[in-house]
Amino acid sequence: MPGTESARRVNPLRDPRDRRLNRIAGPSSLVLFGVTGDLSRKKLMPAVYDLANRGLLPPSFALVGFARRPWTDEDFVAEVKASVQQYARTPFNEDVWTQLSGGIRFVQGEFGDSEAFAQLKQTVEELDEQRGTQGNHAFYLSIPPKDFEQVCQQLSANGLAQAEPGTWRRVVIEKPFGHDLESARELNNIVESVFPPDSVFRIDHYLGKETVQNILALRFANQMFEPLWNANFVDHVQITMAEDIGIGGRAGYYDGVGAARDVIQNHLLQLLALTAMEEPISFNAEDLRTEKEKVLAAVRLPEDLSTHSARGQYAGGWQGGEKVKGYLEEEGFNPDSTTETYAALRLDIHTRRWAGVPFYLRAGKRLGRRVTEIAVVLKRAPNLLFRDHNDEDFGQNAVVIRVQPDEGATIRFGSKVPGTQMEVRDVTMDFGYGHAFTESSPEAYERLILDVLLGEPPLFPRHQEVELSWKILDPFEEYWARSGTKPETYSPGSWGPASADELLARDGRTWRRP
Repeated sequence: MPGTESARRVNPLRDPRDRRLNRIAGPSSLVLFGVTGDLSRKKLMPAVYDLANRGLLPPSFALVGFARRPWTDEDFVAEVKASVQQYARTPFNEDVWTQLSGGIRFVQGEFGDSEAFAQLKQTVEELDEQRGTQGNHAFYLSIPPKDFEQVCQQLSANGLAQAEPGTWRRVVIEKPFGHDLESARELNNIVESVFPPDSVFRIDHYLGKETVQNILALRFANQMFEPLWNANFVDHVQITMAEDIGIGGRAGYYDGVGAARDVIQNHLLQLLALTAMEEPISFNAEDLRTEKEKVLAAVRLPEDLSTHSARGQYAGGWQGGEKVKGYLEEEGFNPDSTTETYAALRLDIHTRRWAGVPFYLRAGKRLGRRVTEIAVVLKRAPNLLFRDHNDEDFGQNAVVIRVQPDEGATIRFGSKVPGTQMEVRDVTMDFGYGHAFTESSPEAYERLILDVLLGEPPLFPRHQEVELSWKILDPFEEYWARSGTKPETYSPGSWGPASADELLARDGRTWRRP
C-alpha cells in the first residue's frame, strides 16, 4: 500500500536481535471523531500516549479531535492530558507529553457542517507543513453507525478521503457493524463507496488482545497441540464471555440489541474462527482472513433452533453481598422488553477437521464472575486399566485459553493422588502472562491503532467476515422474534438460565464453571 514501506521503520534504540514489536509508525495523523465519548477518553487517547511513550510513534505524528464542544486547541490538549494521566498504562513522562502535545489540534463542528470539514481539511494540511505528517491521515469514527454515512460523505466531499500518490487515507470504524445482514451490507456499501476496501479498518478490540493472538502461537508453534486439534480427539468446544456487571446506564444502546448481537456476532464468532481455522500459509492479512472466512462459511445451524439456543434476562437480587436491580428494573428500560442479557448457541462446523464436534457459545451479564475463555475439551480416555473406577470418576482433559482476566492458558489432566490407593484426580498446569513475562501486555487499542498507522490489517475483519457472522446469527434472532416468548429469568451471580444447562444436557454435557 502507498506509504506502507516508509512506515516500516525500526526503532534504532532496540537491539536488532529483539523480536518483540519494534516497528514505529511513519509520519501520520489520527483524526478522532467522537472525542468526548468514553471510548476516546478511556481507551483511544491513552493508547496514543502509550504508543508514544513506548517509542512507537514518530516525532511527525499528530492527533486531531473533532466534536461539537466549543474548545480551543489548548482546551483539547488539557482534555487529552487529563485522560492520559487517569487512564494511560505507562507512567507519565513530561518529555514524551511535550513532544506529543505539540501535534494536538481540535476542530469544532457538527457532522452536517461542511464548513467544519473544510476547516478539518485546512488543519490536516497545516499539519503536513508544520508537523511533517506528509499527507497520511487516518479517520477514527468513534461515533454511532447511523452517523457513518454523513461523516464519510463529508470526508469525500471535502477532499479528505482521497490520497495523493505516495500518501494514504484510512478510516477506522467500531462495532457494531450493523444489526443484521442487510444493515451490515448497507453499512459496508456506504463506507466502501468512499474508501477502498483495503483502507477500511473494522476494529474488534478483542482481536488486539495478547491472549487472542496467542491462540495462533499455541496451535501452530507447538507440536503438542495441533495433532489433537480435531474431531478424532476433541469432544466439544466451549467459548464463554461472562460479565459480573449489569447494564447500568446503557439502556439507550443495549435495549433492542441484546447479548447475541452485542458480543456473539463479533467477539465470540471471531474466537471460534481462530480456534477452528486451518493453518494459514503466512500471517499476512489476506491469508489469515481467508482461513477465518472458510470456517465461518462452513458453520451449519441446527435444524431445531429452539433446543439448540437459550436466552435469559437477569432478575434482581443479591450478588456479592450487594442488592442489585433486575434488567427490567434498570433505569430507562421498557418493563416489557424482550431483549436478552444472556444468550447461548450450539453451532457445528462442517469440515473434515471438526465434523461431529459441537461448538457451544455463551455470553451474559450478571453472571458468576468476569471471564472470557475458550475451552477445548477432549474425549474421555478408554477406561481399560482402571476398571475399579467409573467413567465419571475421570474428568475430561481440556486446554483452556483465558482471554481475560488473568490472561494465559491451563491444561487439565488426570493425576494419581498421593497414597497407597490408585486414585486419580483432575489437576491443572497453568501458564499466566503475568508470571512468565516481565513485560506487561499492551492494551488492545495500542496494537490496533499502530496497525492502522502501519497499514497492516491482519487483525481487522473485512466485510465478508462481518456478513458471514450475520448469516450465522440472523436465523437465531429471527426465530426468537417469531417465537414471541420472553427470555427466561436467572438470578444475579448465577451462570445463566436453566434452559442453557438443558441445551448441553441434551447432548450429555455440562457447562464449565470457570
